Amino acid sequence: MTKRIELSMLPEHCLTEKTILVNAYKQLGISTEITITIVRKSLDARRKPIRYHVLVDVQETEQIAEKANEFDFKNVSNAPSIIIVGAGPAGLFAALKCIEKGIKPIIIERGKAVRERRRDLAQITRFNTVNPESNYCFGEGGAGTYSDGKLYTRSTKRGDVHRILRLLVKHGAEHEITYEAHPHIGTNKLPGIITRIRETIEHYGGEVHFNTKLTDILLNGKQVTGIKVNGDTVIQTSHVLLATGHSARDIFELLHRKNILIEAKPFALGVRIEHPQALIDSVQYKCDVRGDYLPPASYSIVNQSVGRGVFSFCMCPGGIIAPAATASGEIVVNGWSPSKRNNEFANSGLVVSIETKDFLPFEKQGALAGMYFQSSIEQKAFAATQTLQAPAQRVADFVNKKHSTQLPNCSYLPGLQSHSLDDILPSFVSASLRDALQVFGKKMKGYMSNEAVMVATESRTSSPVRIPRDKETLQHPQIKGLYPCAEGAGYAGGIVSAAMDGERCAEMIALSMNI
Repeated sequence: MTKRIELSMLPEHCLTEKTILVNAYKQLGISTEITITIVRKSLDARRKPIRYHVLVDVQETEQIAEKANEFDFKNVSNAPSIIIVGAGPAGLFAALKCIEKGIKPIIIERGKAVRERRRDLAQITRFNTVNPESNYCFGEGGAGTYSDGKLYTRSTKRGDVHRILRLLVKHGAEHEITYEAHPHIGTNKLPGIITRIRETIEHYGGEVHFNTKLTDILLNGKQVTGIKVNGDTVIQTSHVLLATGHSARDIFELLHRKNILIEAKPFALGVRIEHPQALIDSVQYKCDVRGDYLPPASYSIVNQSVGRGVFSFCMCPGGIIAPAATASGEIVVNGWSPSKRNNEFANSGLVVSIETKDFLPFEKQGALAGMYFQSSIEQKAFAATQTLQAPAQRVADFVNKKHSTQLPNCSYLPGLQSHSLDDILPSFVSASLRDALQVFGKKMKGYMSNEAVMVATESRTSSPVRIPRDKETLQHPQIKGLYPCAEGAGYAGGIVSAAMDGERCAEMIALSMNI
């Protein structure tokens, strides 16, 4: 029999899983022969003393160890195959699901494996050179490999969140992600985990092909019959799972050119805002010094300002701002944290909702209007500096419409240049940010400070294009055998939700193949 109990613990009692269990025994006053399993751990900093709420299952019998065959991977070397386009979270987890179903996944990825990809990332920082096929968005693991590894999702109805977390643990993630309220892996650990997932796929007979770019989808009427890669190489297939991510603009253009239905969709755009981590700690924990037992503080903020939603996005405690452009002539920024979150800065996207009505200047582009709108802002940011140095402004200066004569230290390695962000962002975005910052400054004393800096542009929050699909079969409504998936199709955001969507698409393909 299992009894679920919530315990309240001081931070020093929650340093490791072992200390949590030891102190749980003490609070419950029970024998060590009783098995206690941590279900969830969340920090409550609303009042002093700051405590963790720990939900535990207390069992009268010993905990049964996880079975080695929890995931029923089969040898699919000679099984019927499908093509998966993209080796991001959606594509990789779709491949694992295919292997369980007895289908051979063949993943094609335009970018490189993790080890080679790292060299291209170094070129971005050192020489301001962006490889359009291998960067922070394209390559093994997709944007997820260098997106901090936050695993929190609200999309619990779309699939089994805990299954995704257990698969990550199986491939090297820490067990704590299965019960942390806001689980996080860290960009430093993700590459190894992604590599091990690929090795599992290959071990069971799946294939992963790098430097292999989708250049055409072949059709016989309304049925997929194959694809072309790297120009003219043909691969025959009747099932294509399209998991290309939110930045594969050439794929949107390909679909548009072939008159395959796509739609413009809303997204969000703004800046990365960076504060000293110590400032965020003092605001959130209401103390001068964070101390040794509390994690670097995070925050989540939202407001309606000038008729638009303004909200924090992908907040990275102890994090780094990264250059996430996918082509020359544009500036895109993103954020990530190492597993220890021990950098001196805290950064977050601070973005404004963009509606389809805002795309009117690009209406001649039809369903691609949002993509061209997005691209125009990124290009304007690059035009301001003519390098990957990002245009930036101190926060209080931005609110007061003052030029920043100097900029604070920042984690963005290509560097910053002082510019008025009003000259780069659309006027309605600037107005909404300016109003919201004043509200946030009242809620979080010090947030609207010249110790903080705003860096443009945070523009890849989600896809500006949706590829429609049938709600029941998950196939494109016009094209049989084409399965739009995850972020690039407009159906998911983040590692876990993308992984779950990939699994769902793989399951639907198995049904269509009568497997």
